[in-house]
Amino acid sequence: MEALERAGEIIKSGGLVAFPTETVYGLGGNALDPQSSAKIYAAKGRPSDNPLIVHIAGMEDLYRIAENVPAPAERLAAECWPGPLTMIFEKKAIVPDETTGGLSTVAVRMPSDRIAALFIRAAGGFVAAPSANISGRPSPTKASHVAEDLGDRIDMIIDGGDSVIGLESTIVDCTREPFVILRPGYISAARLKEILGDVICDPARMTAKGDEAPKAPGMKYRHYAPKASLTIVEGSRENVIAAIRDLASEALSKGQKTAVLCSSETAPEYGGLHTLPLGSLSDEEEIAHSLFDTLRRLDDENIDAVFSESFGTENMGAAIMNRLLKAAGNKVIFIS
Repeated sequence: MEALERAGEIIKSGGLVAFPTETVYGLGGNALDPQSSAKIYAAKGRPSDNPLIVHIAGMEDLYRIAENVPAPAERLAAECWPGPLTMIFEKKAIVPDETTGGLSTVAVRMPSDRIAALFIRAAGGFVAAPSANISGRPSPTKASHVAEDLGDRIDMIIDGGDSVIGLESTIVDCTREPFVILRPGYISAARLKEILGDVICDPARMTAKGDEAPKAPGMKYRHYAPKASLTIVEGSRENVIAAIRDLASEALSKGQKTAVLCSSETAPEYGGLHTLPLGSLSDEEEIAHSLFDTLRRLDDENIDAVFSESFGTENMGAAIMNRLLKAAGNKVIFIS
């Protein structure tokens, strides 16, 4: 508690603190201080039109920063908060434009991680926080990832161990009817439909086009990318394995250091190739949990070319593939 109180004072005085959540580590600053938000953008090298998520620790705080909270959003909060869900509302004037990327809306989340909740309260109740990494790199799921990217750029890192989920929150736009999923996450579209009755998951909204301002983090800019070239191969299991073996062999013949992202079940079928299994297809939470750590491992191993299977699992498949596609720059080979 002493360390958390000290972290809270850093936020109140305009500093930056990285902290654990159940999704990934966040880079926190005072959400109501425009200079703190500017510091977050500078530390990450993040474009200033990419909005930040305001983290709160109590439902009462939502109404201090959001206008026109509709009843269906309150139902979502009752079912999914605290937890890996971010909701977008019209913002009150207390939230500076620097925090929202110049938008009239604010993204709000109440994390379930106990350390995060205590830290947010110690910091005054409103912590703006994107993922605690250099912009474009894989999101951090360990304190060591934060130290690697931002160690000399921020004032403190709170080490809460590995992130439980390992993928960022689901983002839902609550300013329109029906609500729209802007980023898939741990809370699936099916679960949202159970609660709301209707919700739109429009793939066209997952990426902001051209000069359009992104309404949610991760909609416009390249994310999660390793330094290596990453290609996703989709199709039947047998054909995907054969294609990846051919592609990796070709890359090796050119002197490139290669790796294969695959499931635990298929790893033995790649012969002598260097495989990095993300987990079992029967355990999609394991795959999600290991994804960002594995993408960072590619850089640690100085891999040049990566070939990945597709992971269309039942509930979290959309979230896993959303992150993989962004890491690959949407480079996909479809095998019939």
